[in-house]
Amino acid sequence: MGKATDFRYNTGATKVPWAAVGENYNVNDLMEIIKFLMQGEGPEYEQAIQAVRAQVEKLDQFSSPPGKLSLASKVEGAEEAANAYLGTDTSTFVTNATAGFEIAYKYANLKPGDEVIVPAITFIATMAYPLSVGAKLVFADVDPRTINMDPADVARKITPKTKMIVPVHIGGYPVDLDPIMELAKKHDILVLEDAAHAFGAMYKGKKIGTIGDFAAFSFHEVKNITSFGEGGIATTNIPGFKDHMKRARFVGMDFSHKIKDWLYDVSAIPGKEEPFVAVNYSTTEIQGLGLSLQIARNDAIIAERRAAAEYLNSRLAGCDALILQDLGNEEIKPTFHLYLLQIDPAKAGGDVQLFKKKLEEKGVTNIPHFGPLYRFRVVEQMGYDADEIAKTCPVCEEVFYKRFTHLPLYGLTQEQLDYMADAILASIDEMQKGV
Repeated sequence: MGKATDFRYNTGATKVPWAAVGENYNVNDLMEIIKFLMQGEGPEYEQAIQAVRAQVEKLDQFSSPPGKLSLASKVEGAEEAANAYLGTDTSTFVTNATAGFEIAYKYANLKPGDEVIVPAITFIATMAYPLSVGAKLVFADVDPRTINMDPADVARKITPKTKMIVPVHIGGYPVDLDPIMELAKKHDILVLEDAAHAFGAMYKGKKIGTIGDFAAFSFHEVKNITSFGEGGIATTNIPGFKDHMKRARFVGMDFSHKIKDWLYDVSAIPGKEEPFVAVNYSTTEIQGLGLSLQIARNDAIIAERRAAAEYLNSRLAGCDALILQDLGNEEIKPTFHLYLLQIDPAKAGGDVQLFKKKLEEKGVTNIPHFGPLYRFRVVEQMGYDADEIAKTCPVCEEVFYKRFTHLPLYGLTQEQLDYMADAILASIDEMQKGV
C-alpha cells in the first residue's frame, strides 16, 4: 500500500498511489549537485568524483527518494530549531526575509497615505512593500556611531498617520529598541524588526527578533548562516496572530474547515483592522535541512566573527583617525555580520571615498552597507524629492559620503586579517601624508 506523503495524495491505504513528487532526482542529478557544492578540478578531483559516483550508484540500489520536497518535516525541523534558539514559538520558514516583512506589512493593512518610518540607510527590501502599495515612507536619520535608526529622530517624525516603525539591525548590531518600543506603545504603532543581519544578536537579555511585533531574519547566501542561498524566518509577538503565521506563509489554507467535497478551505488572514489575502512563500525540504544544520553552529560562527573583530580592533586601536567597530557589552551582543569602520576625515586627511579607493587599490574589499534609500531612482519615480529628504537626514549624508565603510570578517585566514589591518593603517598614513 502507498505511504501518505501529502495532504492531497495518498490520503489513505491505496493500491494506486499518486506520488507528491512528480519527478525524483536520479544519480546523475545528485552527482551534478555534489559537484556544484564541492567544486574542484584536476586529475585527483576527477578520480575522487568517480569514486563518489560509484558509491552513490551503489546507494541508489538500497534507497528510496523523499516523498516530499517542500513544507514537510525538514521545514518543520528548521522552525523548531529556530524557536529553540530564539526562545519564541512562532518561527515560520519563508522564501526570504522580504516575504516575512510583507506578512507584517499586510497585517498592518497598509494603504496609500499611511506612513512607515524606516532608517535612511538599509537594503531596498525594507521599504519595497510600502513603496509598492503607495504608503508614505518617512526616513529616520541614523545614529552616527552604529548607522542604525536613531530613536530620537523617529520620535520627531511620528505623525497621526504613522502605522509602522521598522528598525534595522545593520551588520547585526542591535538597534536601541527600548525607546522605539515605548514610542510605538504610546502611539499604537506596529514595530517590525528587520533582523536580516541579526540572527543570534541579543538586546538586554532578549534575542533580537523577539522584541517587536514582527521580525524577519534573512538566510541569503551572504548572511552568517544560509539555507542553500535563500530563505527567511518570520516571527510575531501578537497573540491573536500567532496561529495564523503558517497560513499567511501558504495562501491562507485552512484545515480547520472544509468546503463541500474537498479537503480544506481557504480563508483570509486577520489583519490589525481588516483581513488580508495570503500568497505563497513556501520553502523546500532541502532548505529546511540546510538551515537546521547551520543554526546548530551559529554560536560558533558568531564567536569566530567576534574574534576577528576583536583582532582588528586591537591592531587599529592606536590610530586616532579611525573609529572602530563597537564590540557590544553585557546588554548588547552583535552577530558581527559586518565590521563597521569609520574615519575622522579631519584627522585622516580625507574622506571615506579616498579611503575606500586606497583600500581597493590594495586589494581589500570594502562596501558601505547600504546607500541612502532616498537616493535610489525608484523612490524619485514614486514622487519623492531626494534632496529635500536629505535635509532631514544630515547624519546619514555625513556618515555615508564621508565617514564609513564595512569590512569582511569571516572565512579569512590570519594572514588575510593581518594584511587587511596593515592596508588600513597604510591607507590612513598615505592620506595624512597626502600621497
